[in-house]
Amino acid sequence: MGSEPFIASVDGTQTSCECGFLQGIVEGTSAPVIILDRHLRYLYVNPAWSLVTGIPAATFVGRKLGEVLPDVQVPDDVLIEVLADGQPREVTLTGTTRIPSPVGSRLWRAVFHRLQVQGRAVGVCGIAVEASNLRQYLDDLENAHQRLALLDAVTTRVGTTLDVEATCAELADFLAPSLADVAAVGIIEEEFFGVPAPAPGMLRLRKMKLTAPPELQRHLREFGGPEPYVDLPRGSVTRRCIESGRPWLGNLASFEIFQKVTVVPERVRIFRAAGVHSVLIVPLPMAGRCVGVILLMRAGASPPFNDDDVLTVQGVAERAGVAIDSAHRYSHEHAMTLELQRALLSEPDSAHPTVEVATRYLPSGRSALVGGDWYDSIALPDQRTLLVMGDVMGHGFQAAVAMSQYRSVLRTVAAAGLPVDAMLTEADRRASRIGLDRAATCLLVLVDPEAGTCAATTAGHLPPLVIRPNGSSGLMHLPAGPPIGTELGDYEMTTFAFEPGSVLLLYTDGLVEQRGVDIDDSLRALTEMGLSADESLENLLDTLLTQLTSGICDDDIALLAARLRS
Repeated sequence: MGSEPFIASVDGTQTSCECGFLQGIVEGTSAPVIILDRHLRYLYVNPAWSLVTGIPAATFVGRKLGEVLPDVQVPDDVLIEVLADGQPREVTLTGTTRIPSPVGSRLWRAVFHRLQVQGRAVGVCGIAVEASNLRQYLDDLENAHQRLALLDAVTTRVGTTLDVEATCAELADFLAPSLADVAAVGIIEEEFFGVPAPAPGMLRLRKMKLTAPPELQRHLREFGGPEPYVDLPRGSVTRRCIESGRPWLGNLASFEIFQKVTVVPERVRIFRAAGVHSVLIVPLPMAGRCVGVILLMRAGASPPFNDDDVLTVQGVAERAGVAIDSAHRYSHEHAMTLELQRALLSEPDSAHPTVEVATRYLPSGRSALVGGDWYDSIALPDQRTLLVMGDVMGHGFQAAVAMSQYRSVLRTVAAAGLPVDAMLTEADRRASRIGLDRAATCLLVLVDPEAGTCAATTAGHLPPLVIRPNGSSGLMHLPAGPPIGTELGDYEMTTFAFEPGSVLLLYTDGLVEQRGVDIDDSLRALTEMGLSADESLENLLDTLLTQLTSGICDDDIALLAARLRS
């Protein structure tokens, strides 16, 4: 038949009019049309099929499907079924042709019908429609959904704590293996404590976390050198990425490109040994500046990075940069506050020799910032000693600053020789006048060794615990007054016996407040611990912290134990 169409009528006859009319339709349509014989060899292809494949029609005739287009997959078994039972069937053709396509592998949906002459099957006819663009659209849509899912997941999986190291580890573990075989995170370091500063012109990058499968970990252990940081010279790939704020991509990287990435050319062998072929570096941005970088690698059979990968990693970096910066600022503020608080609380106790004093301060071990807890002991005339325990409301650096101001106010007021209730009233008035915007609970206990008594008053603080030499212990419940700093005043003083050998315990709420536990139950447990007034105060405080907190607390804890010497 050559390249002429084979068209059979129902009665097996052909007319020139019919052939010409139908040939015009078949050869004029943009839909590919092919006719195969009973052995699935080409009898005819219309111009549309020649156009999309880039192969002349004559080349097809007499040859089987896979011989002309070996890269196009056609399910022959389906066509054999069409020949056998005469039922039309849909067939999917996928693959590449001589005509390049922007979507890569192409896709056609075709319907094949059996051709008959006088009731005898002589072949099949297929009519196809290309759906490559639709498939590409659906693939793009699916990729977009996956990117959105990744970006949504990073907000819940990265930055779950306010610890910089933990946040960087979460980021590296999130990126590998979801977006790369290897993920490394580095943070720009601007303060150099205990290590030499970088050479002039160098930018120091601290290596935070590298995540890779075990087989790659062995090779990459030496990457970047043995130091916990790497100093980046001007002009290096990573340095340019940080300074420009733009990602850098090295797909199927050459030896020269690997040299630019490693900074130290001798370490290119590490890439080669690990089978790394593609590298992506993305800065971690935060408010117009860069806090660090992400280094991603793909190795072995993994495909190179594409544009979608770059966009996805940039989206992850934007979210992670905020989390890392927040953790960094928290760590800096936490360190400053803790240092301030320790400096204020580390002043030598000034109790009279007749009163033995021991103190403890334990910062919170979880997400809460350092608070405004404080304690003090002040020697007064007539061998009397004033014990102070206070807690500024709120947390953070401002609470610690307010704590130092309250501490100073109380020391000044104590020097006037007032009764403890008048001391609180005056402290409340002065705190309000100097503009302290944070109230504080406070407990004052005036120990008088000559009288063998304690005079106490509270501004909304928890009651002190008295441990007596006979083994009994109990809370000294005091009339509650308002916190100082509110200018509400009205405090009452209570006096109770305090014989030699007895121990007085002052504490902040972090010792007894626990999630899910009623505070009355916690206070009752404190009185039932069986603490001994005979053991050293240091051991007594250690016992308290071990049994009530197990070394971890949700809030800061300040403790002060005092014993009247015999």
